[in-house]
Amino acid sequence: MKLPFQRDVHKPKASETLKIMHSEANSIDLLSDKLSAVLRTIPAQQPIVIVCVGTDRSTGDALGPLVGSQLQKQGIEGLHLYGTLEHPVHAMNLNETLTTIQQHFNDPFVIAIDACLGQLTSVGYIQVGDGPVKPGAGVNKELPPVGHMHVTGIVNVGGFMEYFVLQNTRLSLVMSMAEVISKSFQTAFSGKRQWSPTSLVRID
Repeated sequence: MKLPFQRDVHKPKASETLKIMHSEANSIDLLSDKLSAVLRTIPAQQPIVIVCVGTDRSTGDALGPLVGSQLQKQGIEGLHLYGTLEHPVHAMNLNETLTTIQQHFNDPFVIAIDACLGQLTSVGYIQVGDGPVKPGAGVNKELPPVGHMHVTGIVNVGGFMEYFVLQNTRLSLVMSMAEVISKSFQTAFSGKRQWSPTSLVRID
């Protein structure tokens, strides 16, 4: 079965997953280089939609909305943004959001941003890879996959009492990771593609 927004025509060639600790001195440079390599494969006329998945009601799950709000403040040209602290994209409205995107955009390239749980040694790492994320998988929720590519942040340890773990994730860690991700997008979008004069950031 073909996943939502999955396409074969403009699939990024730079498909190797990048995983880096957010606190590394060159984390923004490496992440932005990875994002730029993907952006260069996307035709200039193709809409880019970023879907930041998560909720502000859970510290660990707030990574996506935090990134969305920071990207909104940056006013990056050439992208359409869903999911901020004020208007989060979460389990209750994810299906509706994906339907809206399909209706409003012609063949969009979708980038999903989400928090996830992992091994203790991986906490604090940010991953950028090809293919969709599966929101809710860590807490046993059945939600549709999202994105042509994904950016995920491992915010805490998985495998036991996931809801409790997300609620008790350190806010300082999530804030720091969100800042690194948003700055990486800003760097990747600045000067890496040629945008039309009317191409402005839009919060849909």
